[in-house]
Amino acid sequence: MAGIDESKPFLPVRIAILTVSDTRTLENDTSGATLVARLEGAGHVLADRAIVKDDVAAIRARLERWIADPEVDVVISTGGTGVTGRDVTPEAFQGLYEKEIPGFGEVFRFLSYPKIGTSTIQSRATAGVVRGTYLFALPGSTGACKDGWDGILVWQLDSRYQPCNFVEMMPRLMEHMAPADH
Repeated sequence: MAGIDESKPFLPVRIAILTVSDTRTLENDTSGATLVARLEGAGHVLADRAIVKDDVAAIRARLERWIADPEVDVVISTGGTGVTGRDVTPEAFQGLYEKEIPGFGEVFRFLSYPKIGTSTIQSRATAGVVRGTYLFALPGSTGACKDGWDGILVWQLDSRYQPCNFVEMMPRLMEHMAPADH
């Protein structure tokens, strides 16, 4: 049965929050602030927070810095996952993935459907792993960030969640890499 195994220890995860937007600032970024409040409320550590423009190169540059930083275990982004010309977050993320986690986007849309109906098909939420760092891309609305965190990430980033979770796999994410590649 799925749930929290209270006999296991909680292991805090170091999470960076990335907002992808041409218009938001730290002062008016309610989606990023929502994710920060939720991750800290769950007992995790905010490793860093940034805002970048809707530009593949800018998004990838920020992701690459965090992927290379041993103090960042997970990156969660908000924004840029729609279908307009400026929405390029999935392209930026997918160009870096070593392994995609397709179930993340599928479950995200499943959770969104009761709230927004068929409009959920406009979301290109995505996730993957790059050099031992998990990347999760959520839509830019505060509601979508709440859905993604409350419905998926709060559980999968909790080391006590059973039958399995992303945290327990962290030590094995780079098994395929030679020690010099780490």
